[in-house]
Amino acid sequence: MSAGPALKVILVTGGTGLVGESIRIVAASESNSSERYIFLSSKDADLRDYSSTDSLFSKYQPTHVIHLAAYVGGLFKNLKYPVEFWQYNIAINENILKCCHKYKVEKLVSCLSTCIFPDQTSYPIDETMIHAGPPHSSNEAYAYAKRMIDVQNRIYNKEYGCKFTSVIPTNIYGPHDNFHLEESHVIPGLIHKLYLAKKNNTAFTAMGTGKPLRQFIYSLDLAKLFVWVLRNYDQPDPIILSVDETAEVTIKKVVETIVEAMEFKGEVKWDTTAADGQYKKTASNAKLRRLYPEFKFTEFEDGVKQTVQWFVQNYENARK
Repeated sequence: MSAGPALKVILVTGGTGLVGESIRIVAASESNSSERYIFLSSKDADLRDYSSTDSLFSKYQPTHVIHLAAYVGGLFKNLKYPVEFWQYNIAINENILKCCHKYKVEKLVSCLSTCIFPDQTSYPIDETMIHAGPPHSSNEAYAYAKRMIDVQNRIYNKEYGCKFTSVIPTNIYGPHDNFHLEESHVIPGLIHKLYLAKKNNTAFTAMGTGKPLRQFIYSLDLAKLFVWVLRNYDQPDPIILSVDETAEVTIKKVVETIVEAMEFKGEVKWDTTAADGQYKKTASNAKLRRLYPEFKFTEFEDGVKQTVQWFVQNYENARK
């Protein structure tokens, strides 16, 4: 009798966050007996500390790693704590890659962000343009720290032959997100504020002009693509995981979509004195489409509706 496929032990850092929980759902739906996922949170180890990270790898002996853990936040948190965004993320990433090499991890997939791209650039941006200029000043500490993962992947591959790679999602949203009123990303923050405005029968004020453009990817779509990358994509060069350019929407459209999904009937106002952040950062998914042309993305309105429904139903236990 021939032996079955070797068991893949897949360690997921940041495993209780938005993307981690979505990967958990996708993995459970597949029931792949050759893959064992281990989802970790900040309670399991302080990844900023090397000895803590090393103990984690020694305990679980992973063959594969999906690295999602990061010190993150929205625009205003980035502006307030740039030193922490740099120091914490540099330390986390250095420790993860060092341990992946030490414990002979077969494949590492790290998560980057479109904010790493140059502020002044041509559009659409693609994977070749990461280091072609400085990022937007509003989140330069986080962006530069994330850029260094791309550098590390290439040098580990060059010197040791490690299969370390990274993915670059556009703005992510979905169930299990962080819905904190001040430190969350745009969609979960808007959902929470609109929920409270509806509950309290008050007007809703959105920050900025509503003009900036963004591509949003539903978290369950991203989870499916992460699993696909883990199994099928071996290049050290990053790959953008994004909806098509034609799916880009304004923040005004985002607000209108959430208002409709929340069935909010109150007044919507705009505080145009608040910062907008980067106007646009349109990303090309041509590389993804070339390698995985049959993938189908969730429509934005459907994803927002599902996210709003999840938040309303899980309000007491949601991260906020």
